[in-house]
Order: sequence, then structure tokens, then C-alpha cells
Amino acid sequence: MRDIRKEISDKLTQLEEKEKVKVLYAVESGSRAWGVESPDSDYDVRFVYVRQPEDYLCLEPKKDVIEWQLDEVLDMNGWDLRKTLIQFHRGNATLFEWANSPVVYRTTQEWEKIYENSRRYFSEKAALYHYYGTANSTYNQYLQADTVKYKKYIYALRPLLACRYIESNHAVPPVRFEDLLRQDLPKELSEEIGQMLAVKAHSNEREQNPKMPVIQRFIEENIGKYGLLSKQMADDRTPEWEPLDKTFLDILGK
Repeated sequence: MRDIRKEISDKLTQLEEKEKVKVLYAVESGSRAWGVESPDSDYDVRFVYVRQPEDYLCLEPKKDVIEWQLDEVLDMNGWDLRKTLIQFHRGNATLFEWANSPVVYRTTQEWEKIYENSRRYFSEKAALYHYYGTANSTYNQYLQADTVKYKKYIYALRPLLACRYIESNHAVPPVRFEDLLRQDLPKELSEEIGQMLAVKAHSNEREQNPKMPVIQRFIEENIGKYGLLSKQMADDRTPEWEPLDKTFLDILGK
């Protein structure tokens, strides 16, 4: 039987040796982190890495993303430490999802320090705009036909439920889909989502299925709501750089 965790760990070690970097953190992202994978779902591995201190002093810029593997089973790519800290400063919602993934392949004391000093940079406005944009794009591209892939319902529902969580709790939303479903949702919607998940669990990701009217209506109504809210909300991003600068220098040993 294939030991996917060992395989991922081995590949992270291989990239460290080849790229001369240290992986500080590696997690699952996407449907397996959300707890709604299909039988044929791939593994979306995301990681944060740091280079040698002298690499950050070179005049020739180093790439800030490593795309290590992409095939039918593994999708592995990661961000450089400097890029990661800059994106935390911008309130990047994707990074907060990585930081809270329930499936962790590797972590370090350095990463604990990074996230401890980056929590304050969560931005409700940036997160709402990100999640609204994801839902809106999915709806326009994949949910207009008479039949749909239920995987795409997840890609629209989950960000809208995250928006709902942020609006109510003013905090980073949970990563797992089942945790987002614990919110106070209309009974009819919860029941139809349950039916959709039961079908999806035993279907391949390419399978087309009939539209589900309650889910469809919820998506359409809430895209408009959170699109407007994300535009009206005041910018709440944290402006100071000092905590992130200190974290960067501490990890580089300076």
C-alpha cells in the first residue's frame, strides 16, 4: 500500500537538498484539508521555505516560489519566507488557511514564531474579498449549465460560508467544511448540502450531476451580499512592518 505521507516527506527532503533551502512548514491544502475529498482527489501540498542568509543579499533576485511536482497524485509548491511575510502583511487569506490546515506534513519552531507574529495581520476585508472572489469566479465559470460538478459546489459554498463566519465572528474561519457547516444555517440548505456531499463522496471529480436549487439560490444570493460588503468595509489591515521584519531577521540569524 502506498504510504503517501512518507512519500511527501521524502520529496520535501529531496527539494531541500536540490534547492538548498529549509522547509519550515508543509501542509495539505484544498479538498483533503477541507475534509471533502473525492476518491480520485490529488494531494495539494503547500510549503514555506527559507534560503541561506547570503541568498537574500545577492543582487540577482532569487525565485520566491518553488513548483516541485505536479501530476495526477501530487501537486506540490511553496513560497519563500520573504514572500510569505509580505503576504501576511497584506492579509492574504490563503496563507491563513495554510497556517490552520488540519493536515500538517512538517512544522518547525521557526514556523511557530512566524505564525505567532503574523496572527495580528488577519484582515476581515481582505479575507471577505478573497472568498467572495473565489465564489464568484466559480459560479460564473462552472455553475451556469443545467448539470454541474458537485466539486464546484464546494468551491463556491465553502468561501461563502467562510464569509458568513467572518461576518459573525470577526475571526479567521475554520478550514474544514464540516466546521463551517456548524453555523446557524437554514434547515433546507443544510439538508441539501448533506445530500450533495453524500453523492460527491462516491463520485469521481469529473462527474456531472443535476443542479440543486437550494444550494444554487444560496450561492447566487450570497455572492451579491458579500461582494457588496467586501467593497463597503473599511481597510482594516495592520500597517506596521516591524514585527515581520524582526521575525525575518531572527530566522536568518541576524
